[in-house]
Amino acid sequence: MDIIVLIKQTFDTEEKIILQNGNICEDGVNFIINPYDEFAIEEAIKLRDLHGGEVTVITIAPERAENALRTALAMGADKAIIVDNEDQVLDEYSIAKVLAAVIKDLEFDLILSGNLGVDYGSGQVGPRLAEELDIPQITTITYMEINGVTALIERDVEGDKELVEVSLPVLVTAQQGLNEPRYPSLPGIMKAKKKPIERLEIEDLDIEDDIEAKTTVTKTYFPPKKNAGRILNGELMDQVMELANLLRSEAKVL
Repeated sequence: MDIIVLIKQTFDTEEKIILQNGNICEDGVNFIINPYDEFAIEEAIKLRDLHGGEVTVITIAPERAENALRTALAMGADKAIIVDNEDQVLDEYSIAKVLAAVIKDLEFDLILSGNLGVDYGSGQVGPRLAEELDIPQITTITYMEINGVTALIERDVEGDKELVEVSLPVLVTAQQGLNEPRYPSLPGIMKAKKKPIERLEIEDLDIEDDIEAKTTVTKTYFPPKKNAGRILNGELMDQVMELANLLRSEAKVL
């Protein structure tokens, strides 16, 4: 089976975010594969090893994201595609449009992506792409089993589980618990250097629809620091009355 994995390069989760003139500073920052996307890569490789076929990883990113693709190839993916967006501002709407233009001519049985990105956390790209390609979508999956032309999938639904059977092709987004992503081995790293990476420009794609971003960032700022909490003392009823008074007079939520 032919599997496509969507990946994104994000800040290392251990990095300290620095703002300069209202923009996030990327100088000297370590970038990694979005952690949720690692679950998608691992699941794709496992399914490929079980059923045969190829795994193709795709990203829309500046040139620096080639490192993320090489890591995915070292984990076991077969080939990669990078669409350069160095000079273009894209949001989830336009990213889905560009991905659809890349994927529409590819053979695929399954598309996997991370449930969300740890940077902006929108969780929109996967579902939007499924709509563009007119295929089913199942989000936050924690188990997948392929049986011929159907998939049996378990998804996380706010503390419970939902079991879904769906026909291929389908797009799914990976949640923590789906698997344990492997580390690239030394032989895998050496092999990755010879695996193909196709480089595309957005201008080269046959995109008839308008891909201009529908959203703009007006301000980037850190959340305000939280004030120290208050501990109420005394009898229970006295505490309840004091709490109600504080919510009304200070917090002004009543």
